Amino acid sequence: MAAINAAIQEISTSEEKYLLTDEVIRGMPFKVFKNGPKNLRDVLDLCIAYGDADFVVYEDERYTFADVYRRTHRLAHVLVEVYGVKPGDRVALLMRNLPEYPMLFMALASVGAVTVFLNSWWTSRELEHAFGDCDAKLAFVDAARAELLKPFAGKLGVEFATVRGPRTEKIPAFWGHMDAGPESLSPSVDIEPDDDFAVMYTSGSSGHPKGVVLTHRGITCALQSWFFMARVYEVTGDEVPGANIDSDGNAYQGCKIVTTPFFHISGSVAGFLMCLWAGLKLVIMHKWDAHRAVELVDKEKVSHFSGVPTMTPELIEAAAEMGSPLEYLRRVDSGGSKRPPAQVDLLAKRIPHALPGNGWGMTETGGLGISARGPEYIKNPDSSGRLQPPLQQMRVVDDQNRDVPLGEVGELVIKSVTNMRCYLNQPDETAKVLRNGWLYTGDLVRVDDQEIIFMVDRKKDMVIRGGENISCSEVHAALHLHSDIAEAAVFSIPDIRLGETVGACVYLRPNAKVSGASIKDFLSTHLAAFKIPEKVWFSDKSLPRGGSEKVDRRALRMSCLEGEVASEPDN
Repeated sequence: MAAINAAIQEISTSEEKYLLTDEVIRGMPFKVFKNGPKNLRDVLDLCIAYGDADFVVYEDERYTFADVYRRTHRLAHVLVEVYGVKPGDRVALLMRNLPEYPMLFMALASVGAVTVFLNSWWTSRELEHAFGDCDAKLAFVDAARAELLKPFAGKLGVEFATVRGPRTEKIPAFWGHMDAGPESLSPSVDIEPDDDFAVMYTSGSSGHPKGVVLTHRGITCALQSWFFMARVYEVTGDEVPGANIDSDGNAYQGCKIVTTPFFHISGSVAGFLMCLWAGLKLVIMHKWDAHRAVELVDKEKVSHFSGVPTMTPELIEAAAEMGSPLEYLRRVDSGGSKRPPAQVDLLAKRIPHALPGNGWGMTETGGLGISARGPEYIKNPDSSGRLQPPLQQMRVVDDQNRDVPLGEVGELVIKSVTNMRCYLNQPDETAKVLRNGWLYTGDLVRVDDQEIIFMVDRKKDMVIRGGENISCSEVHAALHLHSDIAEAAVFSIPDIRLGETVGACVYLRPNAKVSGASIKDFLSTHLAAFKIPEKVWFSDKSLPRGGSEKVDRRALRMSCLEGEVASEPDN
């Protein structure tokens, strides 16, 4: 630990691009990088250095850094001149992962507009709520999502432009702008570091997903912090991936495969923007398929694989079936939820030439947070790692906001310029989690004497299904729309592949005639498919209460999992 702290001190005081300074932002003092990009338009300019190197690959489409740079500039002009987009306007993106997705959000950032990242798995009702919340009047969508907007677009005054057809074919009306037109950005648009960059929706512990407002400075500082951490590893000689040299001794371009949606911060920031900054090739999967992923790793010489924990064993199993050693991989990271310790050992044995890694971050932290990698991670497979330097500060506190003794469990709170500015239109919810610059994460942790952090539990009422946050309250509210359900409780249930998924227990009204299947079918009109309970239990009596008369979900969950509650009703 002393060597790491010494490296942090040396780098942050002697290397020009990592020098630190203090700034007061929104009335609070924060550490920030003195040098480096000040906004996302500056980040886009990094494309110039990489020129004709491959940047974005999707199916049979291939774009160089120069291609992306040109097309993004053209889109910026189109946004202003054709669609009338002005600085501060919110514009929604709603589509599957496609090459134009990141070009659109970079073009929007370049003209001072705010991208609203919307979950492409949501139902029409969920999308209607989000559009009403963010007040976006323009959206760029693919054909499948266009159909979801039609029921409410007129009522809310939303115009939308379709970028791809039903078979992901390019729509000429949109792509004609991409392939021709001016390439210089308008110099009249001034973008301050603390201007809003994006609204990203995330499920929390209550009700509808909340819009997390992120700034240009927050995102650029998160990116720079990740590269700072890589530099620390270089100085200490620890956890450094092997060189990108193949078995014939030939060097190959670093390459990352994006397996998570761009509407997640892991796809857009830790995926696309990290590759842009570092000059890496980014391979976009049409959809997750382990065998296809192996093909792409071998074909495109993917050096960096990152995804939710369930994907790693699937990749390893598919590679074994296909006889692939995954020889080009140098890093295999996971995030979204904690990787099972046994998986870390499997990874170290099956892909010994790749460093295993794990990361914890939140949309609210700008994706920055905690990371573990390499031998130390293999030694502590149940850990989340260390706080990523040099901008973040950490406390572990009890319910009275007092620091807990070393090794004891408390809530993780983080102060960082990368933290969100606020929850959109929710000042009370913002005030609950942001206090004097500190973000109260709702995650319970303990920290050992080596500053290694271990996740213990969540204070929040959430299920994390394969990296996707699901609000138990939202599912609970949907269940109570069913006329035959008198009481309901929602909780997590273990799942070998996804880590955990949604379970529910209901108490029916007299003479109700329903089944687990019929309840799931009912919920499909109110919730996205991934939020629907995997299993429904049926209690023959009112659900158990605790001392406060609230349903004792913890005891009920145990009873359900231990088989004490019926899995089908006694109709």
